[in-house]
Amino acid sequence: MAFTSETSVAIILVNWNGLEFTKSCLQSLRKVDFQTFKVILVDNGSQNQEGVTLKKAFPEIHLIENSRNLGFAGGNNVGIGFALEQGYSHVLLLNNDTEVEPDFLEEMLLKLAKNPHYGVVQPLILFLHDKKKIWSAGGKWIPTLGRAITLGDQEPLADFRFSKTELDWATGCCMLLTRETIVKAGLLHDQYFTYFEDVEWSLRIKKAGYGIGLAEKAVIYHEAGASSKKKHSEGILSPKVFYYHVRNQFFLIRQLGIWAGFPYHLLRFLLWMGYFMVRGRFQKLNAVAKGIRDGLFQPLKSAEKWP
Repeated sequence: MAFTSETSVAIILVNWNGLEFTKSCLQSLRKVDFQTFKVILVDNGSQNQEGVTLKKAFPEIHLIENSRNLGFAGGNNVGIGFALEQGYSHVLLLNNDTEVEPDFLEEMLLKLAKNPHYGVVQPLILFLHDKKKIWSAGGKWIPTLGRAITLGDQEPLADFRFSKTELDWATGCCMLLTRETIVKAGLLHDQYFTYFEDVEWSLRIKKAGYGIGLAEKAVIYHEAGASSKKKHSEGILSPKVFYYHVRNQFFLIRQLGIWAGFPYHLLRFLLWMGYFMVRGRFQKLNAVAKGIRDGLFQPLKSAEKWP
């Protein structure tokens, strides 16, 4: 084994009103081969004391309870800060609506060990209810437009060719980072709250001099958007999903100074608005409009460093 006996991993799960998904995820983590890891469960202000319920069912976890929902970025930052304080050599972010193969963590650690310039790796992520179809095989970044593309999206696993395992960005659904990478590059950008925070972090990590890779032999399964797929009068996805997606897309291109990206993305979102108007989905129409406004004009903050 290429990694050392001192290797220790903090696996951070953020739970927000996702009790059953988180239970299934924790159940799958109990079968993981690699022994030196600890699950840090950050309950993000869930209703009905879900964190306490999960701690009773899984006493091996460390529970952190936030008084309010800090979003994906803020919730994970709380867990990351605790993990670094405790001296873990690696931090793994894992969505609570995932299930993992027993060897996924060992394969990710081996990928890091074989590629010393990597600061981050992600596994191959398949759909939970269609395990022959890819959810993500990593990310590609188009800098001229400020466009993030998911590799392998919706492709049959049998047809996908792993021609390149070096990535432009890794998904926050599951990403393993070295302690050194986080200390040098900083924490997740909590102004983003949710959506594009993983893209922004990945680009910042690469700017700090670290590579990002796909551990193609590490496999997990993703429900895909469990926290945002709730019954709504205008469909499955909440208007907030569209708000954060639009706002954060503009945050990102403003932060990076990608001026050519503004007309491109503005056109995309105006087309969304036209579609929602035709379909009578006025809450989503309003959410996109607010996302454009806030994404273009809200003052940008800087990501936090640790400590």
